[in-house]
Amino acid sequence: MILVTGATGFLGNHVARALRARGEPVRVLVRASSPRDLLADMDGIEPVVGDLCDRASLEKAVSGCEQVYHVAADYRFDVPDPEAMYRANVQGTRDLLEAAGAVGAKRIVYTSTVGCIGLPDDGTPGTETTPVSLEKMIGTYKRTKFQAELAVLELAKQGLPVVVVNPTAPIGERDLKPTPTGATILRFLQRKMPAYVDTGLNLIDARDCAEGHLLAAERGKPGERYILGCRNMTLREICEALAKITGLPAPKIQLPYFVAYLACWFDTKISGLRGRTPEMSLEGIRMAKKKMFVDAAKAVKELGLKQTPPEEPLARAVDWFREKKYV
Repeated sequence: MILVTGATGFLGNHVARALRARGEPVRVLVRASSPRDLLADMDGIEPVVGDLCDRASLEKAVSGCEQVYHVAADYRFDVPDPEAMYRANVQGTRDLLEAAGAVGAKRIVYTSTVGCIGLPDDGTPGTETTPVSLEKMIGTYKRTKFQAELAVLELAKQGLPVVVVNPTAPIGERDLKPTPTGATILRFLQRKMPAYVDTGLNLIDARDCAEGHLLAAERGKPGERYILGCRNMTLREICEALAKITGLPAPKIQLPYFVAYLACWFDTKISGLRGRTPEMSLEGIRMAKKKMFVDAAKAVKELGLKQTPPEEPLARAVDWFREKKYV
């Protein structure tokens, strides 16, 4: 049996589907309150109710599992409750992996984030060995993921058979929530992007990213980190690619960073007073000040990570959002 956490979400669902495509028996950890829309058309999965903040439920979930893919995380920006995010992302990760080790799991894959990868000051792409520290992490989400990754690597030193993967920005179908990258695609489709900022990120097909998790379990070295990414693209290049796919015009105006920052600051403050999630995240714009360009050569060479051109999953994302009436 293989346990997958986060299968009700975008990337975790793709991981669960990749495993089922191989005929593997899959158990998925789901919170009682989690929507199960993405699981509705999946056969051969065993849902088990649990929570990263409930160690007893995690011990039950890993029982009899030879492999564990820990994809779930509390993924929010501008959170008013950092302690709750720490409890899920850091302590919950430690609890789950310790439980998996206690039942003798033979391989564990922990899903970190590209946000934990260091970025050189000269603008060259970051790699798994680029120096980085907690002080470089912007916002609660990145800080908790960085702390979780440190805890995972320490468990690996103690003999736990765990491999760390650092996905960049997965794109494709079934981005239900959507993710911040999916939200950018959606805003483009809804004609809510009159301008863009000078930022960039690395895109990867969600299917390739999911397959990268399986490859990490098969070929990855315990205690090692692998960036799961494909192509570095500026936001302008992403918009131009979407324009070719959809026929919609790409924004022509580059917004100065300080103007975008003020807009996000205002929206975040007003949203906090109204008790809603900001559309323009202050934490997100602070991250956007530096291009998140990285090099996935290690995963390509050692794992055999596939490199599907981002235009393909961008087109699938567009079709899915339209099919599901997001637009």
